Amino acid sequence: MDEDDPGDLHGVDEATMRRLLIHEARVHATPGRELRDMGDGLLLFDPNEPEPFWNRLEGLQWPSDPDAFDRRLAEALVLFTTLSRQPHVWPAPAFDQPADLAERLVAHGFRDMGMGCVMVLTDHDRPLRGAPRRYGPEVSVERLNSSSGRPAEETVDTVAAILCGAFDIEEGLQPGVRREIGASLDNPAFTYYLVRLGGEPAAVAKRATFDDLSYLSSIGTADWARGRGLGELVTATAAADAIAAGSEWIHLGVFADNTAAIRLYRRVGFELLGRPAPDLLLIG
Repeated sequence: MDEDDPGDLHGVDEATMRRLLIHEARVHATPGRELRDMGDGLLLFDPNEPEPFWNRLEGLQWPSDPDAFDRRLAEALVLFTTLSRQPHVWPAPAFDQPADLAERLVAHGFRDMGMGCVMVLTDHDRPLRGAPRRYGPEVSVERLNSSSGRPAEETVDTVAAILCGAFDIEEGLQPGVRREIGASLDNPAFTYYLVRLGGEPAAVAKRATFDDLSYLSSIGTADWARGRGLGELVTATAAADAIAAGSEWIHLGVFADNTAAIRLYRRVGFELLGRPAPDLLLIG
């Protein structure tokens, strides 16, 4: 692959990409996290959890001049030190500045922890005509949101159990998962989708819709229910609702090595936005 080839951008320009990055970061800022617009980048910060996923810089527009770049990087490293967090950057190769941002960070000691992808819905007809019509009465989809009233603890536990199992979340982090689900269900911008198979909880997804955009996340299927297309069903249902809500763009994130998930999202109508990007963490 040509390293200079940005890949298919599907009509997304720099301003739109910044909207998507801000939108995704605001989704992850719920609950209790901070999103700071630094002028030349975005900082997501969790004051209670040092996990790098919740503490990162992205959407960087830093100077290309080597000396000016090094000064800006030094300022960023001081900021992470002040926050007692490990320096962490999520580049977007087709949109960040300088164009060789990732290479410069690697040269300064950052390590690539794995490639990630952004996907956008490019076929708005497919979720409406696809998976939701293929299932019989043994499969149902529940929509859980603030309009249903305060979520029962049992509902939160049900959603959390599927997600913790699907993503192998260690026991010590599971209370935080439950808190996040409860806070999201109190927020009118969020909807969880719970698929039941024969009455048993089987798959979930989360949709966040605001500012004319929708972000899908927390898409997971219980071990016993895998291989039945329920991940496709719950993703298509959430995407169809996002379309009905008038979303201009519908996006999600996925690890580049999760080829099964990428195939699933493509069946729903999503395509990769540009090339995969490294997840850069300063080690040591």
